[in-house]
Amino acid sequence: MKNLLANRKLVITIFIVIIVLLTLVAFVPLVISLVSGRGVQTEGVNASHAKAAEVELDGDWTVTKGKPDNHTSVGFTFHEVLPAEKKDTSGSTTAVSGDATIENNVLEQGTITVDMDELTTDKKVRDQNMKSKLFETTTYPEATFTVTKPVDLSAVPDDGTIGKVSLTGDLTIKDQTHEVTEDFDVLRDGKELVVGGDIPINRTDYDVNTPELIAAKIDEDGFINIRISFKQAN
Repeated sequence: MKNLLANRKLVITIFIVIIVLLTLVAFVPLVISLVSGRGVQTEGVNASHAKAAEVELDGDWTVTKGKPDNHTSVGFTFHEVLPAEKKDTSGSTTAVSGDATIENNVLEQGTITVDMDELTTDKKVRDQNMKSKLFETTTYPEATFTVTKPVDLSAVPDDGTIGKVSLTGDLTIKDQTHEVTEDFDVLRDGKELVVGGDIPINRTDYDVNTPELIAAKIDEDGFINIRISFKQAN
């Protein structure tokens, strides 16, 4: 009888250990993801569920929240070297406003404004450092991109597929302005117009410098990630 009870206790103990191990196997990746995630990156334009255009290009357009596949978002991506690892880190925000005017299928003007104090990554500590020490959002609460040259949009497809256009504009971060020219994806989706792309930058050009107290080494070269959905204002 004693042997039987001992065997039963042993089986129960082994069973409990197996359950604990399986729980740890499932839980550890989640913990690792929370501790060392790659941030919240603004993805590119997605045409997988797009419809043919339902409105003309000409008119006044304003930034809108957008559909789930192409919701408005602006952020950044930089390569970061921590004491124990190397990775790309991103932050983003949906707090974006702006407008554009198209006449005779030509983009005549366009401006987007980003609320820098709403930028978030996947870590609160990183968010605090990013806002207070890198972008200094109390002093410089906004970043902007303003189109400076007219752009012909007549070749952008109206069938729900993506076209490409080259945009030239002034990018302003921390009151430092530089003209940039980059190719962007443009999608006419139903009643919305979606523009997205990545602008290569050197952060030191915009006085985004690494404070001495931050342990991570951040590459000077990175990207501003943009995806904006517009709807006609009228």
